[in-house]
Amino acid sequence: MFVGCGGGVEVSHHGRGSELSCSMGDRDRVFRVGSGLLRVGRRCLPHGRRAPATVMAAGWTSPRFLSADDVEEIRRDYGSPTFVYDVKTLRDSASEALAFPQSFGLTVRYAMKASPNATILMLFDSMGLHFDASSGYEARRAILAGVAPSKISISTQELPINFGEFLQDGVEINACSISQLERIGQTIPGASIGIRFNPGLGSGGTGKTNVGGPSSSFGIWHELIPEVKAVVEMYQLNIIRIHTHIGSGSDPAVWQKVSGMSLDIVRQFPSVTTLNLGGGYKVGRMSYEKSTDLVAVGAPVKEAFEAFANETGRRLHLEIEPGTFLVANAGCLVCTIQDMTRTLGNEGHEFLKLDTGMTELLRPSLYGSQHPVSVLPRHTSSATSQYVVVGHCCESGDLVTPAPDQPEVIGERVTLKASIGDACVIDGTGAYCSGMSTKNYNSFPEAAEVIKDLKGHFHPIRKRQELEQIIVNEVRPSGAALLG
Repeated sequence: MFVGCGGGVEVSHHGRGSELSCSMGDRDRVFRVGSGLLRVGRRCLPHGRRAPATVMAAGWTSPRFLSADDVEEIRRDYGSPTFVYDVKTLRDSASEALAFPQSFGLTVRYAMKASPNATILMLFDSMGLHFDASSGYEARRAILAGVAPSKISISTQELPINFGEFLQDGVEINACSISQLERIGQTIPGASIGIRFNPGLGSGGTGKTNVGGPSSSFGIWHELIPEVKAVVEMYQLNIIRIHTHIGSGSDPAVWQKVSGMSLDIVRQFPSVTTLNLGGGYKVGRMSYEKSTDLVAVGAPVKEAFEAFANETGRRLHLEIEPGTFLVANAGCLVCTIQDMTRTLGNEGHEFLKLDTGMTELLRPSLYGSQHPVSVLPRHTSSATSQYVVVGHCCESGDLVTPAPDQPEVIGERVTLKASIGDACVIDGTGAYCSGMSTKNYNSFPEAAEVIKDLKGHFHPIRKRQELEQIIVNEVRPSGAALLG
């Protein structure tokens, strides 16, 4: 059976559990299709066929934590599209993070930018997690959700104007540039703060998720430590924390190396008692993607902290900042196939048009990220078909199924045969989706959010936005002003 093809890429499937006959030059990419494999490559073997646009197919899936009845209940009671979060998955992920290997104390800070809804913040707060805020506004949002200021740390590209008030209230701040360090020192000489350094190493699935190394603006470059020390001495600042964060990855060797580099920085600041290694623990949304094993990642980090203690007598407290790890697979997006269309010829495709898209789910358009897509037909059938899944925005880049890591290349998915009006569930949308979208593009209202409790009941945690709320802050000048 032919599964997918494209642009120097050909894929053939020879039956359940068999390997696909395709290669990519000197390197093949292998994906799993149901219980079979999908290989996407550039050099085709005889079984495939060729098409100019890259196509990536995947076996049809079922929603991760919702039944078909759940999906219909959500569409009926809350409308479409709606984000859904699962309490059990959130709690399980938090418990796993809290078990990260450590010797001298651990603080798990939820990177709240991943999904900042107050209900999620309150749940994690109740489990003892602390919080990483990427702006002053996020910090205020956490406080408004009931989080104690002392449990919040700010590491930001834009230091809030009222950072002095945050420090006085007990919020912790990590200076992320020499300029930020100087401003803090000028405003509150002698303040106890942290410093974020770029250790010179990065890790990430794409360049856009890599926040370490010479191409990253995040943190102070590690070779600028002499300048940092001069500012610290000038304003008698008390440096209690070193923070590093390299990006999204799951390789224990990389984390072992960056922990060693970070400890080398700590050596130069005798007052430091805490080392924050950031987050970026990769989560596999698709069946072929690998998730970070926190025990495997944490074991060499624990050993490095113990060796540092034996060498220096300093027993450092460890902080980590997971975001994606905690919430990615705890969320899904329930939506509806509102239209279908097709193009003809060897380069043609059949398209599913959803009532959602980059207004809720920007990651595929931005990164070429992959999300499981489940079609739930109203009429039971085992028939499948291949589709390109697109969003509802008047934007060619509003693509739900791009090729892996190639946001400008369309991809196809094998799903159950679809019809207009069928439900669709996009999994893995708990992180960097609701909180990171092109909200209100084409004047589409913000989607509702609900949460599934441990008994399987659903509760609204954000109402669907009305059009009037989109335009409420618009101000209309007088006619004379418009006419000049």
